[in-house]
Amino acid sequence: MKLAIIGTGYVGLVTGTCFAEMGNEVICVDADAAKIQALEAGRMPIYEPGLEDYVKRNVAEGRLFFTTDLAQAVQKSLIIFIAVGTPQDTDGSADLSAVVAVAHEIGKAMNGYKVVVEKSTVPVGTARLVRQAIREELTARGVDYEFDVVSNPEFLKEGTAIDDFMKPDRIVVGADDVRVAELMKELYAPFVRTNHPIIVMNVVSAELTKYAANAFLACKISFINEIANICALTGADISMVRAGIGSDPRIGNLFLFPGLGYGGSCFPKDMQALIHTARSRGYTPRLLEAAEAINRDQRRLFVDRVVSHFQHDLSGRTLAVWGLSFKPGTDDMREAPSLTVISELGKRGARFQAYDPKAMDEARHLLGDNPHVTFAGSSYEALEGADALLIHTEWPLFREPDFERMKALMKTPVIFDGRNLYKPDKMARLGFQYFYIGQPQEG
Repeated sequence: MKLAIIGTGYVGLVTGTCFAEMGNEVICVDADAAKIQALEAGRMPIYEPGLEDYVKRNVAEGRLFFTTDLAQAVQKSLIIFIAVGTPQDTDGSADLSAVVAVAHEIGKAMNGYKVVVEKSTVPVGTARLVRQAIREELTARGVDYEFDVVSNPEFLKEGTAIDDFMKPDRIVVGADDVRVAELMKELYAPFVRTNHPIIVMNVVSAELTKYAANAFLACKISFINEIANICALTGADISMVRAGIGSDPRIGNLFLFPGLGYGGSCFPKDMQALIHTARSRGYTPRLLEAAEAINRDQRRLFVDRVVSHFQHDLSGRTLAVWGLSFKPGTDDMREAPSLTVISELGKRGARFQAYDPKAMDEARHLLGDNPHVTFAGSSYEALEGADALLIHTEWPLFREPDFERMKALMKTPVIFDGRNLYKPDKMARLGFQYFYIGQPQEG
């Protein structure tokens, strides 16, 4: 099939590339000419394992194209995916201005029947706005081309997005017409040969499904952090409690790791958007609001632990930082816990020597003007002369370090582990003062 993907951010680029990999002809569109030039030259705007190889192969084999010409892409394509950003607005709602603007441009360019697909994460009712914008432009042109608007939310995880797209556990299609639903099923058929379902529903239900999925996972993260905090008060071992409940198939171990809470481009924004959707209709989503409050508190509690250890005086203290991205496998630092922790401890006079395996360029962009932060060339370089180590991201590189080398490099062997990477008894034997999430309080 001939496809256009409007927006070459994380979702758009992965979507377009994977569709091309299955033999479709795909035109990826972006208003950023520099980004398009970089992609044509094989330079990726994001880090995602496997993506660069997929892009280069499909460009070389003539299935994947990049352009700034939205009108031409629309006219050449049958199915048009809208994959532009929907950032959080000041009131917590999703900012749909880019989505609606693209819909207007599609209406201006249409030259026949088109299927317009919402791939961006959008709140309930967005399909109506897209349909209205396209219809306005067709009316202004004095033409009456037929079109359908479909909701097709993505369920990609940063760090495993290629596998998630190529081997999905389910495909959700929101369509109000059986013909367009069949067309979408045909498009996705090569991806579900292992009999994972293509779930067809109405458009409104599909729009809400993505928010419901992310909200559930966010609540699960906040739940285990709440339990970890109760463990700290009662003397229970959070790792044992987690094993005890995670073995129940109704609960499962996924997203059941105590830590610094969720971050990234999806969970924080989508939680706020869903809360806004509920409140705008007169309902108070108490569970969602509690999960958000717990998530914020996890970072505050971590900061408080560091401040308390240094007796509320961090002036002149050097803190090593391992991990800057919001999760391993990505260079994405949007809503990353590391940013909050560095900001709060920096206000108290701390200095930082930071390292991340993939997010250093993004960190320099976000923190380069911060006089309290220097960037290390390796995880061990970050430790040189440090009064303590802060672990923000559970990169595999950090799981089995040379602890003796760490002790030799650090001024004092103190670790604040925001991801519970190590066993407390082992760290005690090795001579480290080790603080972790859910650690029983003294006394």
